[in-house]
Amino acid sequence: MPRTALAGDSEFDRDTAVTPREPGVYDLDLSAGWTIFGAVNGGYLLAVLGRALADALPHGDPFTVSAHYLTASRPGPAVIRTTEVRTGRTLSTGQASLFQYDDAGHEVERIRVLASYGDLGALPDDIRTSARPPQLPPPERCFGPEDAPEPLPGGSAIMERLALRLDPATLGWALGSPSGKGETRGWFAFADGRDPDPLALLLAVDVLPPTAFDLGLTGWVPTVELTVHVRARPAPGPLRVSIATRNLAGGFLEEDAEVWDSADRLVAQSRQLARVRLG
Repeated sequence: MPRTALAGDSEFDRDTAVTPREPGVYDLDLSAGWTIFGAVNGGYLLAVLGRALADALPHGDPFTVSAHYLTASRPGPAVIRTTEVRTGRTLSTGQASLFQYDDAGHEVERIRVLASYGDLGALPDDIRTSARPPQLPPPERCFGPEDAPEPLPGGSAIMERLALRLDPATLGWALGSPSGKGETRGWFAFADGRDPDPLALLLAVDVLPPTAFDLGLTGWVPTVELTVHVRARPAPGPLRVSIATRNLAGGFLEEDAEVWDSADRLVAQSRQLARVRLG
């Protein structure tokens, strides 16, 4: 019987599980529990592909993961095909693509990833940085989805699996008064108490409300490309996530994210290009 590549027994672990069919090929089901506006969340997709690559490559920790989102994924069956590109002493690089069938029965590639993996536990302790953790109110003084005046249109099942608490200073858009700064900050944790790990960081960079909301725009903001750099294994406890946009042009914006753990370490960074609806 094929084994299932599964890290634990939390909802996140169960819903990112992949089952090897043959070397480099994995079967899975994309859960409807990780959707927003009816679409499968991009960070969840990245974690699913990240788990398959962790199983396929000699090294187990993602260091850098770059994904191109080719077409919207749907909840339901999917297959991931991986290729080992190169393996060295400290890093191994692989490629992975996720496929589903469309309504006509044709196989469609949904997302393609190129990633390098290593051993985060073997990294030296030397840190030289000018980065500083975001200044957030304590979680009890922040707001969650349950505090919203009305549900998000199209549904937000993913929020039931997370314990997000958003900084009130970046929530003016929810009251009809966006700041125009293009900023989002908040606390990230799993609703079932699961502690974060490197795969969870791939999700954490893409679950806060889009910075487009703070620019006065509404609706789905689909990711075109997302690159995540994982810098360390996070300490137990909630994460702090800050996201900022500096430039929106031609209907596209970038989002730069930082993720900090409970030990005040910068554990992940990301940049994504996203498309926005203007007008």
